[in-house]
Amino acid sequence: MDTLLLAKQGGIATVTLNRPPMNAVNEQLLDELVEVCADIEQDDSVHVVILTGAGRAFSAGRELQGVLSGTEYPGGPRYRVLENLSKPVIAAVNGFCFTGSFELAMCADIIIASEKAIFGDTHMRFGVVPGGGQTQRLPRLIGVRKAKELLFTCKRLSAQEAEQLGIVNKVVPHDKLEEEARHMANQILENIPETISITKKLINQSMNLDLDRGLELEAGYHEGGTISPSAEGRKRIEGFLKT
Repeated sequence: MDTLLLAKQGGIATVTLNRPPMNAVNEQLLDELVEVCADIEQDDSVHVVILTGAGRAFSAGRELQGVLSGTEYPGGPRYRVLENLSKPVIAAVNGFCFTGSFELAMCADIIIASEKAIFGDTHMRFGVVPGGGQTQRLPRLIGVRKAKELLFTCKRLSAQEAEQLGIVNKVVPHDKLEEEARHMANQILENIPETISITKKLINQSMNLDLDRGLELEAGYHEGGTISPSAEGRKRIEGFLKT
């Protein structure tokens, strides 16, 4: 991999955007992201993913020189590999997170941000219609009016402002970002991967369905209409009842 670093340890895969100086997203990076996610999906030893950036930026956005030369394509379907991954993804945003990379971070399940992180979407400033899902995910997350404000004005958000809007789950000291991301990953590892995978899928599907259809899908995972824990879950319940 030329644009990504992949490290696996203790059930956690860490994917680092590594395209100096600011980790701009280009076609090669997105293609490699698809490859990395396919590898992680097939690796039964990995149960949580951390996505972060090398250096002082998560990513400054799409590669603008490539945009001008007509060699960059909308990232939408490739960004979705993070959403479609059966394992939870934590974005650890360490610095600048703009436009195309903001869209990428929005595909993570959880976002932890350094206090130095800055978010912003500048599509409108450069006359580009978003192609990575920002017009769809952002309104669903923070509401239509606020999403329009951020997209129309290209306003920058501090990590704290992003947290207040619900874009970010948690803001942490800059030098504690990796530690906090791994701490949350380890909290997730304490639980049953199969159940987490199904729950992630149901929540993501619910964003595209009405409530009735979403509830039907959820009910489909309970055999015979009864509450149906997994085999490992059943063991844990039995152990809990013995304490």
